[in-house]
Amino acid sequence: MSIATILALSWKPELRGIIVVMIGFVVLCGSVYLIVGSNVGARLGFLVAASGLVGWLFVMGVIWWIYGIGLKGREPSWKPADPVAIVNDGDLVSAGILNTGDPLQEGYVRLADEDPKRGQAVASADEILQSTDTFAAGEYTALAVYDKGGERYPKLGDSIDFLAFRHKPRYALVEVQPVIPVLTEPGRAPLTPAIDASQPKTYVLMIRDLGSRRQPSIVLTIGSGIILAILCWLMNRRDDLVVANRSGKLVKAPAGA
Repeated sequence: MSIATILALSWKPELRGIIVVMIGFVVLCGSVYLIVGSNVGARLGFLVAASGLVGWLFVMGVIWWIYGIGLKGREPSWKPADPVAIVNDGDLVSAGILNTGDPLQEGYVRLADEDPKRGQAVASADEILQSTDTFAAGEYTALAVYDKGGERYPKLGDSIDFLAFRHKPRYALVEVQPVIPVLTEPGRAPLTPAIDASQPKTYVLMIRDLGSRRQPSIVLTIGSGIILAILCWLMNRRDDLVVANRSGKLVKAPAGA
């Protein structure tokens, strides 16, 4: 293969990124190991350098775990409820969602129009309605959003909830209704769609998926903590053997030490 052929290879973007990361890792960790190993020896230098790397990962994992940043998992989101997610005829009693037909009488709270939670629920309901071909964009409007559940437990009193690691299911009930089609004219502002009262209301029932935002950082923290503890134990065991040997009390090292 000629030099021109080699230079013609495209290294962007994945391959170049992988190579840069590998070179950076080797240079950073290798230089630390080279300096430490030249002073304390190859084996002890490896233990010291590896302990420093794993200790840094442990501290970083703890910070990511506390603040929910860095390496993150799935974000919380709304998912269609099972087995019924869309009620086209507006009869929530027949669908088995409500017993009385009034969400407010069964623990639901109507969210205010300016509440950010309402916008998130409406956006998720739009995605469900349009992905199932129930409605197309612009054929309906959201009337109300009802929220229920999501309490955390166990709690100490009414305000201390730092031990509340469990949650009750949280539901959102989005009420939508078709609108009367309007004609748009070029150069004019679109008209406000009017609700078609002759069409039944449609309800979208969703359940909150809490996600796994902190799961990767938890795994990183626990895994690096275990490795750090093993490395520290190995260095402490080595120091005990060195002290015993220097004091004249020769100790036969176990196999593999």
